[in-house]
Amino acid sequence: MSAMTTGNTSRADANRRRILDVALAELLRDPDASMDQIARAAGVVRRTVYGHFPSREALIGTLVDDAVRALADAHAAGRAGVEDPAEAVARSVLAIWPIADRYRLLVALAQRTVTMQGIRERLAPVRGETVELLQRGLDQGVFRSALPAPALAYVHEQVLFALMEAVNDGLVPAGEAGRAAATTVLTTAGVPASPAGALVSRIADRADGENTRAAGPT
Repeated sequence: MSAMTTGNTSRADANRRRILDVALAELLRDPDASMDQIARAAGVVRRTVYGHFPSREALIGTLVDDAVRALADAHAAGRAGVEDPAEAVARSVLAIWPIADRYRLLVALAQRTVTMQGIRERLAPVRGETVELLQRGLDQGVFRSALPAPALAYVHEQVLFALMEAVNDGLVPAGEAGRAAATTVLTTAGVPASPAGALVSRIADRADGENTRAAGPT
C-alpha cells in the first residue's frame, strides 16, 4: 500500500470517527437530528456522511455497535480476577454503568430504528458471559433463584434497560443509578438486600477513593 493510499485511508478513518463522535453528541442533544444536521455539526458535506453511512439507521446502528463493544470491554474488566460471584457481578455492573449512562438516551433512540431485538442480539456475547457467572454463583449457593441462569441473565439485562429508562424519565438520579443497578441485580439473583447494598457500597467507595487519589489535588 502506497503512502498516499495509507494517508487517504487514515483521513477517511479520522473523518468516520469524527462523524460518529459528533453524531452521538447531536443525537443525544436532539434525538430527531437529521443527517444534514450531523454533517453541519461535523464540518463536512452531506455526501461525506452518506459515504460512510448509507442511512441514518446505519449510523445509529454503528453507534449502538460502539456502545456494545464498550460495554463488553467494561464488563470483562469489571469481573476480571474476581473469584466471588456476587462481587464479580457487582463489579461488572458498576463498571458498565458509566458506559450505559453515556449511551442511555441513544438506546432509547435506537429502539425506534435498530429495535430491541437487534440490541439484544448485539449483547449476546455479554449475556453468555453473564450466564456463566450466574451459573457459578447458583452452583455455589451464592445466588438463589427460581430461574435458570440463562433466564436470570435476561432479567438482569432488562433491569439495566429499565433503570436507563427510569433515569431518562427523571425517576432515578443519574449519580445514584450505578449503585442502584448493581444492588438491584444482586437482589434479583437472591442476595439479601442489606448484604447486597453493603457489598456494592464497599466496592464503589473504594473505586471512588482510587479515582480521587488518581486525580490528585485540585
